[in-house]
Amino acid sequence: MSKPSDSPSYKIAFEDVDFLRQPEVRSYRLALEYMKPQLIQREMHVNSTIVVFGSARIPSPERSDAELAEAEAALRDRPDDADAQTAMERAEKLAAMVPFYQEARKFAAMAERYQTPGAPYDFVVTTGGGPGIMEAANRGAAEAGLKTMALNIVIEHEQEPNPYVTPELCFNFQYFAIRKMHFMLRAKAMAAFPGGYGTMDELFEALTLIQTGKMPAIPIVLFGREWWQRFMRIDSLVEAGTIGLQDPDLFSCVDTAEEGWEAIDAFYSAESVGE
Repeated sequence: MSKPSDSPSYKIAFEDVDFLRQPEVRSYRLALEYMKPQLIQREMHVNSTIVVFGSARIPSPERSDAELAEAEAALRDRPDDADAQTAMERAEKLAAMVPFYQEARKFAAMAERYQTPGAPYDFVVTTGGGPGIMEAANRGAAEAGLKTMALNIVIEHEQEPNPYVTPELCFNFQYFAIRKMHFMLRAKAMAAFPGGYGTMDELFEALTLIQTGKMPAIPIVLFGREWWQRFMRIDSLVEAGTIGLQDPDLFSCVDTAEEGWEAIDAFYSAESVGE
C-alpha cells in the first residue's frame, strides 16, 4: 500500500514537472521564460545589446571548404548521379555566401567600440545561438574578448548553441514570443544579414515595433545591399500607400562592417545632438 506522500498530488507545485507542463499552466511558463533571463542578465550586468540576425545555413570558411571537398569527391566518384550534382551546386552556392559570415564576425568584434572595461556591459552581441551567421557574430565577439549572448529555441530539429557563446549568457526558450521579446528588451542596435523566414520574422517584428512606437527607434542595418534589394521592394509599399513616406528610413543597407558601425555611430551622434 502506497503512502499518501508518494502521490503526485503531494508534490510541491513548482517541483512537479508533470503539473508545470499542463496546458492550463502555460501562462506561468511564459512568465518564467520572461523572468529567468531577466534576472540572470541583471546579475551579469548586461545593460544593452546589439542583436545580430541571419541564416543558420551560411557556413564558416572551414565548414564551406569541408563541404566543397566532400561534394567534389562524391561527384568524382558518381559524375552522373543527380544527388551528387545537386550537393555540388548547393555547396558552391553556400560558398559564395561565406563573405557574409566573415563580415558578421568582423562586425561583432568591432562592438568593443561601444564598451568600457568591466560592468555594466553595453552592446553585448546577441544572437539566436545557432550556426551560420549567429555563430559568426558570437565568434567575432568572443575572439575580441567580449561577452556574447545567445537566445536559443527548442525546435523540432534540436539546435545546439554554438561554442562561442558566453556560457552564463546562453539561454533556451520554448516560446518564440518570449524569445523575441528578450531580443528587443535591451537592444540598442540591430544587424540583419541574409536569411530565411526566421530572419525576416525578427526583422519585421522590430520594424513594426518601432513604426508603431512600441519601442524607441534604434539603428537597423541590413548587410548586403544587392541581396536585400532583390527581396525587399520597400519603395513599392510607399507607392501603394501601405506604409508612410518616412518608414523606409527605419533601416539602412550596408556592405561592410565598417559601414554598419558608421550607420550606428551616425544614429547616436544625431541623437546626442538632438538632446
